Amino acid sequence: MGSVYGYVRVSSHDQNEDRQLIALSEHNIPPDNIYIDKQSGKDFMRPAYKCLLRRLRKDDLLYIKSIDRLGRNYQEIQDQWRILTKSKGIDIVVLDMPLLDTRQGKDLMGTFISDLVLQVLSFVAENERLTIRQRQAEGIAAAKARGVRFGRPENPVSPDFYRCYQRWKDGEITGTEAAQECRMSPSTFYYKAKNYENSKNF
Repeated sequence: MGSVYGYVRVSSHDQNEDRQLIALSEHNIPPDNIYIDKQSGKDFMRPAYKCLLRRLRKDDLLYIKSIDRLGRNYQEIQDQWRILTKSKGIDIVVLDMPLLDTRQGKDLMGTFISDLVLQVLSFVAENERLTIRQRQAEGIAAAKARGVRFGRPENPVSPDFYRCYQRWKDGEITGTEAAQECRMSPSTFYYKAKNYENSKNF
């Protein structure tokens, strides 16, 4: 029997890893052997996971909370499973799915069942991720249709803006002079002037 490890991944620094750590704490994993990544799904660099891979040796045991901790999609999950179980020669226990425990069923039938469950679960994990993204996109589109604004709110313009804007439109001053009087950069003045004109046309 080799060393025992745990791996935790959350997809952003805003998410909390406590749920995964609590699940791992029940399996006597040394604290120094628990690796945690807080990486977005966009870049997926996972420095802690790469460090864990370098440390793993044949017959070591790795605990993870769920199968989607290994990858963002079906192919990545399959690839990492093969690297860990075939190339590294370690055992994996997926706590959310007892059938995915490579210590059990080392015979042909056990391996077949484990591989089959892995394929189904990794497909489900990817499908769920895509469904969540689609729902988010639909929700954002619906909110925008209702007039909800996203992002940081714009700074309000100074009371002088509308007066300076009108003088600029009347040709009394240049855009640069109008921006200086409003205490903003020329690019900001032109941007706010365009937004003001669009709101008037609307």
